[in-house]
Amino acid sequence: MYRYWDGQQWAAEASPTPGGSGAPSDSGGSQGGGRSGPGLWIAIAVGALVIVLIAIFAIPRLGDVLGGDGTEVPPSQGDVCPPAPETPIPPDDQPGDGRVHGGGMSYPLLGSPWGAPEIETRMPFGAGVIGQIVTVEPNYAPGQSWVASVHIGRLVAGDGFYSPEAASEIVVRCILGSFYGDNEVTRSDQVNEARTVEGHEAWLVETELSFDIENLRTTNETAIILIVAIDAESAGIFFASIPNTAPELLQPARDSMDAIRIEG
Repeated sequence: MYRYWDGQQWAAEASPTPGGSGAPSDSGGSQGGGRSGPGLWIAIAVGALVIVLIAIFAIPRLGDVLGGDGTEVPPSQGDVCPPAPETPIPPDDQPGDGRVHGGGMSYPLLGSPWGAPEIETRMPFGAGVIGQIVTVEPNYAPGQSWVASVHIGRLVAGDGFYSPEAASEIVVRCILGSFYGDNEVTRSDQVNEARTVEGHEAWLVETELSFDIENLRTTNETAIILIVAIDAESAGIFFASIPNTAPELLQPARDSMDAIRIEG
């Protein structure tokens, strides 16, 4: 369909052929080639400017969201990362079968020195997240302790995630902002690949995170993020973070991931 531009506005009606409805008739009766009015060139210039602005601002912004340059900057207000819910969503029922249940998945309950399962509310896009921790550096700052952790729960995908891989790109970045605050964190992926969990599509990211936080002996840790497509409408997440000051806890975390079961 064609719509006539008179240099100031578009015609109200569209036509299947050029020069149809909306185009003024030639009072002299000729059909010469004619010349475009200044309005057309203004429209073209404006369109080109919009494309340039998108290239300048949108493309770097996309890079910020997806990462990949080795350094992650904590998300800012108004970013894609959601705030923690005011009312935590309870985790899946825990049937006392020796496993920790969350997000339609479960992993074997870890023994000492791991603590009893407890709810975690800081997981970006997480709902009903539950897991276990080991305190590695107690009270390194007033009211704060550094821990090793293993967590499992449901991933609230919203409209933006269409696969475990797509979810992992954003979730990993948001985890850095949620768990590491304003501290600069350098990320070095060791594993970033497709997996399957009991026949379900999944994506695994294992990354080394380096940082320098005042009064904290820990300077890096291994983060493991596994996202599993439970069904067409839901996904589960497994997350573990193991500080370099407690390397003996890394293998149990990996074993827990390898022993994940899909429930229901």
